[in-house]
Amino acid sequence: MDYKYLFDGIEDEIQLPNGSYITPINFDNGATTPPLKSVIEIIVQNIKNYGPIARGVGYKGEYCTKMFNDSRETILNFFGVNNCNDYTVVYTKSDTESLNILSNTLVMNKEDMILTTRMEHHANDLPFRKVGTMIYIDVDELGRININHIEEALIKHKGKIKIVTITGASNVTGYMNPIHEIARIAHKYNAIIIVDGAQLVAHKEVNLRGSYEEDDIDFITFSAHKAYSPFGSGAIVGKKQYLNNPEPFLSGGGCVSGVFDERVLWTSIPEKFEAGTQNFFGVITMAKSLSDLKNIGFDNIEEHEAKLKNYLIDNMKKINNVTLYGDTENTDDRLGVITFNVENRDYESLAFKMATEKGISLRAGKFCAHPYVYRLMGVKDWDAYKDIVSCDHYYGMVRASLGLYNTTEEADIFLNHLEYVANRRNPNRKFRIQSKNIRF
Repeated sequence: MDYKYLFDGIEDEIQLPNGSYITPINFDNGATTPPLKSVIEIIVQNIKNYGPIARGVGYKGEYCTKMFNDSRETILNFFGVNNCNDYTVVYTKSDTESLNILSNTLVMNKEDMILTTRMEHHANDLPFRKVGTMIYIDVDELGRININHIEEALIKHKGKIKIVTITGASNVTGYMNPIHEIARIAHKYNAIIIVDGAQLVAHKEVNLRGSYEEDDIDFITFSAHKAYSPFGSGAIVGKKQYLNNPEPFLSGGGCVSGVFDERVLWTSIPEKFEAGTQNFFGVITMAKSLSDLKNIGFDNIEEHEAKLKNYLIDNMKKINNVTLYGDTENTDDRLGVITFNVENRDYESLAFKMATEKGISLRAGKFCAHPYVYRLMGVKDWDAYKDIVSCDHYYGMVRASLGLYNTTEEADIFLNHLEYVANRRNPNRKFRIQSKNIRF
């Protein structure tokens, strides 16, 4: 099915350096997604009613406050916990801010141990390094983690690990981790689980309630700009019981019920963690995009994206001089995130050529996941260090990351030009497998 009609701006032509005009192809959805038309419409519908959230008395303020708070219910419903009083939604500006808030709120002292993996985005690693003692689970030669190693670490440290924080899906390989199984293991040893859902929530259904109480996800974080609402919002969805006692990471207006010369009384959750003026449009558009994804149906989303992912991987494997990272044979646990290199081609110049010659947006670099990229490339730590401090930046990859609106016609354009660049062939030559051979 073609979902392009749901999105705004994706078919507007751009001008290439040679002066020609072309409809661009965005294969950089792992960074930022385009907006759904519905989220643009909800901004237009409400821009004239914009007013203060939970501040002042008046029609516009009351109207916006109600929409703002109703959005929490929409988000709880998206994660399957709207009929459960255990969970709340804390609005943030991004996944990174969410994880910083959780690390500074849930970790009590530097001796508290936090278990994570070498697969993580920096946002799910660096904030915890600052406040606790880190334990890392390494990846295998294909970049996967072994969840048995998680349990072994929890046993080894005899209850000292307080938090297990793990990505729901990698932004480098697209591997999806079995978050409910990991939650069960964490809870068995009295640790809580945080899931970095930035790359997951727009592509696969996430129900925070597991099959059993032991499988529940305690916290999930995400950014709306990776879920078709790029307006500077994110959220923490998590259990209230862990947020009742700690003081908020951010403080100021809106998070207090009383301030005295020598004492502060914090307001209730979630408002306690939402200091300052809120991003009204970011919140209501985030709720709208998640609601629309739920209505489209994740069975449909997963089927569409899996076919396109496998089509790309299968055909990239046939192109000479192209190196793919991660498992390219068993791909059921991979989202549409494909990293690669071309022999004797600089990764940055390769992405630049694809963009300037065919209007194809990709990502080049280490994707804010340096330890993981170096491991996938087989780069030792000292060589990686020299790569950074010498400013050579020799090591890196190119990433294609797929969205709901991408098509096999776009994939063919990408494959044609990748084959040309990798082998210096005629750019007008058609790729040997065309989209007519696959049906959505």
